[in-house]
Amino acid sequence: MENLKTNTKDKMSKSFDSLLHQFARVRTGRASASILDDIRINYYGQPQAIKQFCNVSIPEARLIVIQPWDKTTLADVEKAILAANLGITPENDGNVIRLPFQPLTEDKRKEIVRGMKKLGEEARVAIRNIRRDSNEQAKKMKKDSEISEDDEKRLLKDLQDITDEWIKKIDEAESAKEKEIMEV
Repeated sequence: MENLKTNTKDKMSKSFDSLLHQFARVRTGRASASILDDIRINYYGQPQAIKQFCNVSIPEARLIVIQPWDKTTLADVEKAILAANLGITPENDGNVIRLPFQPLTEDKRKEIVRGMKKLGEEARVAIRNIRRDSNEQAKKMKKDSEISEDDEKRLLKDLQDITDEWIKKIDEAESAKEKEIMEV
């Protein structure tokens, strides 16, 4: 019984962490090094993340500066950023690459919020699916006489409480990200 609750919490936690990772990649008009997390470059025959062989700094709110330790990779980094289709045009001066973030228009902000709400709803559905699977397991445990009817009711209530807790966390994260996006 406790094992089922623990497994449910773990699965819901992973869904929530996935949502936070997706939110981190959402462009807010502010510079965030997390947009570079999924960009890989073939570096000495191995796909590597930019942060593993470059200094990434944010000297001001709307600018990321990428300085490779090996200057020969500068063109590869620039190509990878362009290929990632981030909506940002890299500026290469031969030593560093600058990624200037343009201020977002009101319409673009609203469009980003709509996309972000869709991600939040997908996470809520995933949480509910996990609850449904756990509820089915609890009912099977009751059917197999592993737990009593009272234990089943208590377990189903606990699973619903866990679900409500994670849905609330998703709502809070979504609200915070929306506020960040709509901030001018």
